[in-house]
Amino acid sequence: MRMLIRAPVVLLAATVLAGTLACAPGDDPGGAASALPRTYDDRPDLNGIWQTNNTAHWDLEAHSARAGAAVPLGAVGAIPAGKSVVQGGEIPYTEAALAQRQENQEQWLTADPEIKCYLPGVPRVMYMPFPFQIVQSPDFILIASEYIGATRSVYMTDVEPPPIDTYMGHSVGRWEGDTLVIESNTFTDQTWLDRAGNFHSPALRVVERITLISPDALQYEATLEDENVFTGPWTISMPMYRRLEPDAEILEFNCVEFVEETMWGHLTKPGGE
Repeated sequence: MRMLIRAPVVLLAATVLAGTLACAPGDDPGGAASALPRTYDDRPDLNGIWQTNNTAHWDLEAHSARAGAAVPLGAVGAIPAGKSVVQGGEIPYTEAALAQRQENQEQWLTADPEIKCYLPGVPRVMYMPFPFQIVQSPDFILIASEYIGATRSVYMTDVEPPPIDTYMGHSVGRWEGDTLVIESNTFTDQTWLDRAGNFHSPALRVVERITLISPDALQYEATLEDENVFTGPWTISMPMYRRLEPDAEILEFNCVEFVEETMWGHLTKPGGE
């Protein structure tokens, strides 16, 4: 089956491709950026399907491999070891928020909004183990994730935010040289940042910076501010890679609420079998 979001993606992609200028590396042999694809309006061409290759989905901070919440499942529910993607190593929580993060981690199997099939929020959607597609035009950028059809509308003109908080927030973009900068706010607090219980409040503000560093790689940074949860702003940084399969496309991934609890939640209870 094809995802329902493919129709708007294809329509916007057709518009973009109609006006895209293919820039040959030989056009500017003296410039380092000459090998990077650019659009007809001379912006870095971010169009394509991208994906991370790290363990930020499980825990943004450095972490050892550990068993999952349902120990009898062994490696099926285990958490792989990983290095921190947080600049400086640790998230600067307030004392109260750090205690809440620990409680979240202990209750992950039932508390993580991902388990409830909620939209993942920002920046979490960008480093989940699912590909996402960027469809770029001068006035509007669409970021469509394979995970439950989550999409982001990035307005390249100043647009008033909606009067309500949302899972994916309100995003406005701009170019700073060859870097796409996206500022997002008006989030609900019903999303986490990973499976380790890292979280935020509705006061979250996110500034993302996306830079094309090679034809097939992006450098991604996101700075998070939330005066209710963190003692100051902090930044994550990671590369993202183009999916190079000739038939790469965003497919369908459905989500069934609490399926993990239904299937093996009894294994987390005393005496469970």
